[in-house]
Amino acid sequence: MDLTRASKNTVAPATAPVKKVAKSNTPGSMPTDGTGIVEMDPWLGPFKDDLRRRFSKANEWIQKLNSHEGGLKEFSKGYEKFGINVARNGTITYREWAPNAVNANFIGDFNGWNRQSHPMKKNEYGVWEITLPPVNGKPAIPHNTKVKIDFQLPSGERVDRLPAWIKRVTQDLSVSPIYDAVFWNPEKKYVFKHPRPKKPKSARVYEAHVGISTTEYRVGTYTEFTANVLPRIKKLGYNVIQLMAIQEHAYYASFGYQVTSFFAASSRYGTPEELMELIDTAHGMGITVLLDIVHSHACKNVLDGINMFDGSDHLYFHEGPRGRHELWDSRLFNYGHHEVLRFLISNLRFYLEEYKFDGFRFDGVTSILYTHHGIGTGFSGGYHEYFGGNVDEEGVVYLMLANEMIHENFPEAVTIAEDVSGMPGLCVPLALGGVGFDYRLAMAIPDMWIKLLKEKKDDEWDMSNICWILTNRRHGEKTIAYAESHDQALVGDKSLLMWLCDKELYTHMSTLTDFTPIIERGLALHKMIRLLTHGLGGEGYLNFEGNEFGHPEWLDFPRAGNNNSYHYARRQWNILDDPLLRYKFLNDFDASMQHLEERYGWLHSPQAYISLKHEGDKIIVFERAGLVFVFNFHPTESFADFRIGIEQAGTYRIVLNTDRKELGGLGRIDESVRFFTTDFNWNGRKNFTQVYIPTRTAIVLALEDA
Repeated sequence: MDLTRASKNTVAPATAPVKKVAKSNTPGSMPTDGTGIVEMDPWLGPFKDDLRRRFSKANEWIQKLNSHEGGLKEFSKGYEKFGINVARNGTITYREWAPNAVNANFIGDFNGWNRQSHPMKKNEYGVWEITLPPVNGKPAIPHNTKVKIDFQLPSGERVDRLPAWIKRVTQDLSVSPIYDAVFWNPEKKYVFKHPRPKKPKSARVYEAHVGISTTEYRVGTYTEFTANVLPRIKKLGYNVIQLMAIQEHAYYASFGYQVTSFFAASSRYGTPEELMELIDTAHGMGITVLLDIVHSHACKNVLDGINMFDGSDHLYFHEGPRGRHELWDSRLFNYGHHEVLRFLISNLRFYLEEYKFDGFRFDGVTSILYTHHGIGTGFSGGYHEYFGGNVDEEGVVYLMLANEMIHENFPEAVTIAEDVSGMPGLCVPLALGGVGFDYRLAMAIPDMWIKLLKEKKDDEWDMSNICWILTNRRHGEKTIAYAESHDQALVGDKSLLMWLCDKELYTHMSTLTDFTPIIERGLALHKMIRLLTHGLGGEGYLNFEGNEFGHPEWLDFPRAGNNNSYHYARRQWNILDDPLLRYKFLNDFDASMQHLEERYGWLHSPQAYISLKHEGDKIIVFERAGLVFVFNFHPTESFADFRIGIEQAGTYRIVLNTDRKELGGLGRIDESVRFFTTDFNWNGRKNFTQVYIPTRTAIVLALEDA
């Protein structure tokens, strides 16, 4: 997400208390009118009519599609009917929805760009069609050749457009910045070798961008990512990859958020088959691969986008101001239109079927949900903000239908919503009146950490507020927590390690230099912040590529403002791989943390029980998945024989310790020590034990035999 996104203009809400569902309230016994979610959250009671209306609209669409399209499943296969498709015998059929055009011709290299030789016919629904029989048993259009559609508008004007459903576009900057549409039909199709992984119980997400995944001053490739980055992700212990900027975007510096061709995987990184191989290889490693999907808006480009496609202002988008996003300078979809729904829902299925993606992180969900798109809106958490005139119910219903299609046809698929508003029911099934996502992003957490580092001294950190932000999430709706994502890495902001260490990252990260107080503090807090976020913040965890080892510089794509430099549009794996630099310690800690979660599964365990938030001592203690997490954020005080409460009796040992020397710590803790519980109530727990916890250190305890 770029710096003009909604999350930069809103305040994450404090979530109102949510009552837990009684065990007897199974989905089968809940209301079937879309108000089942009220059983989960009684605060929604006053809004039952709104919930019923949303649910009814979604079901009306489903019934309509059942009657006229063969159902939602068949409707989602629009890419098999629209765009350019090749039958087994080589016959090519091209269909395009463009009701405003009065004439259309299929043109390209195949016919010498003759505007009269291949006229198309228009049906009563505004769909243009042409069939090209095979030539000598082969498709009439050669593979990897350029094509376009030529329209005549009601005014008499003629315009050329790239097919809206085109699956391949390429750019030759030596000729023009405008993309060309390419007919992609290689004789040798990619054959996937590995099955999809099962849906992970714990989602440990590695957010990555193929183009920046090289140390060199250029755009990285799918093939390089497969060979060089996938093994790193696997070794670290992440089980989900979220690929950014895959849908084709004309402007590289948009970070992929100004999509021009929705069905075309970006050609700047390689071929479709090379992306397929990347995903297939990840599957072979047991890694789920998600696509960062942009359905919240579209690039306003006309010559190589879908804006003004048939000369009208309202084809895929709302007409007038409603169809334009003020901050993003882009077009907004008309989610209530039959053909727009076909385009977007088919786009999802296309990536699931053709590329074998395993799900999506939906970008800009706040913009889809509200008519104000989150612009200048500070969400307070009051439930009135989630209903009424400011809600775009057509957008809400689109997301309901999208999630229903995905989960009905791909049960192992994962969907994640990027929403800053806190909309109730976002991660509740449609059957209960929810929108149907699996997870939502905890967008308030990184803002909290940056605010602390910018505005508070270490001894002013509020332990209770930190715990509140980390645990303030809706009951029954899964959340993905993160300390920093790509948003915090972009130019104009700083990574956590840069906030912590600043200029000393350039002078004292070598093991041959002094271990200065600034570097010592930076490494210690970087590890503690990530572990606390991981353990307490949600049911999933996300990290942006490079942040696991404290990448020292921000992310800035080549643009006019930096003389088109690639200096910051890359990941400096070289500093991680240098054994004399301290970045390796953070990387090794991150791996230890991910593998520990894999073993104990705290992310898919019930929310943690926090037994201690001590403001004076700066101590946080909580239990989750049978583990005991102890954090000492005090900048100067270490504590010997510090008493902590533990629910389960037994003998405990340290399984993770941020102060290990091999993880960049000072080595002050003897991990051979065992901790025996005493049967005495302490901090609301049945037992206690006593630990040594040095300043700026976190430890994780597990039962000896666990």
